[in-house]
Amino acid sequence: MPKANPLITTADLAADKAAALRLTPVSRETEARLDLYVDLLVRWQATTNLVAPSTIPQLWTRHVADSLQLLDLAPQATRWADFGSGGGFPGVVLACALAERGGRVDLVERIAKKAAFLREALRVTGAAGTVYPMDIGDYVDSVAPAPDCVTARALAPLHLLLGYVEPLVRNGAKALLLKGQDVESELTKATKYWKIQPILHRSRSGGDGWIVEINHIDRVSHG
Repeated sequence: MPKANPLITTADLAADKAAALRLTPVSRETEARLDLYVDLLVRWQATTNLVAPSTIPQLWTRHVADSLQLLDLAPQATRWADFGSGGGFPGVVLACALAERGGRVDLVERIAKKAAFLREALRVTGAAGTVYPMDIGDYVDSVAPAPDCVTARALAPLHLLLGYVEPLVRNGAKALLLKGQDVESELTKATKYWKIQPILHRSRSGGDGWIVEINHIDRVSHG
């Protein structure tokens, strides 16, 4: 079993957790699930690179709160899909929060080690979800019906992401894509390929983060 990360103290995580839950409050049941998930992630991080090591001291504010905020943008969604789930942000966090309301998350992750971590995270937390160890295109081709909402974080430039999510959005899904400070330039490039009416939400977790909400996508015709 992976060992605890010696660089992170309990006090560090407790202070960061308190700050995160002020930004994105959750129920006691969800908090308990998230505690189990964060503990597992910190232990696995010692042997498997799940998140950038420099962000570990702000694990709750940089990653957990950043993920939880998506729920308010799709409050009626009960089935979610997360592309390139990696260490579980936002997918596992969403699954932990959705568990008490009967929701579930499809976690799409083709890297075997990360897929194994995601399965363990769902098992430990008791959150409802399924890990799909496959390419995004294979998932999109096989899923039916479309999820209510699709997410992706730190996965690919926006113009490529839109290609991944377009089939699901066409079938009724909402896309919530977490992006950084270059969101405007990414949007400019994306409009060369796609007709979209993006809704931008500034991230509650601070910094230069943004959430790009997409409800309709059409391919630009080049004649």
